[in-house]
Amino acid sequence: MEAQNKTFNLYCDESTHLENDGQPFMVIGYVSTPYHLLKMHNENIREMKRKHFLHGELKWSALSKSQYPFYNELIDYFFSNISLQFRAIIIDKSQLNHTKFKQTHDEFYDKMYYQLLNKKIHLNNTYNIYMDIKDTYSYLKAKSLKKYLERDYTNIRNLQVIKSYESELMQLADVLIGAINYRIRGMNRVTAKNNIIEKIEKLCGKPLTQHTPKDEEKFNMFYIDLKNGN
Repeated sequence: MEAQNKTFNLYCDESTHLENDGQPFMVIGYVSTPYHLLKMHNENIREMKRKHFLHGELKWSALSKSQYPFYNELIDYFFSNISLQFRAIIIDKSQLNHTKFKQTHDEFYDKMYYQLLNKKIHLNNTYNIYMDIKDTYSYLKAKSLKKYLERDYTNIRNLQVIKSYESELMQLADVLIGAINYRIRGMNRVTAKNNIIEKIEKLCGKPLTQHTPKDEEKFNMFYIDLKNGN
């Protein structure tokens, strides 16, 4: 149960979210932290980077044998800190039917972000939501999403795009989302990635191919069934 009257920062990212990118799944998710602990988490992860002589951004795509010790420690850090939470929703893009629902893919994108966020936004708290900037169009998407969310919520203080290198928690979201997408696509070519996935599954107590319980707060995954509307 979240404490009352607090501010939370949510760092959102997405993977293979474009309509026609040839990939079977769309995964969007976030890592959240109470605002007053943000500086501590960023500094701790940066210190871990220095310890492992890692330069640049954390990225699932960059995970290799040589970098495995760092990513292994990073996953331990996430699961050992109760203040850090993760949630993701996964969409099977073969079920997309924008014509039937009279929507564009951009409108669908807003709806999916709403599904991601609305279960975790509590009216007695305030929220700063940050999205990874992908291109110049990202600003318009953030503006559209903010307007969409504000129909139901007045406690979103900020919703803006930032560059992922500015936030260690945004980079952590990339790693966790990347792990889910890698697993559900049945990819297993990189041993270091397979080992990280096994570690995540062990610590969250569920295969990444399955729902977690709805009330799971630490590591929450929801597979949306567009055909049945849930």
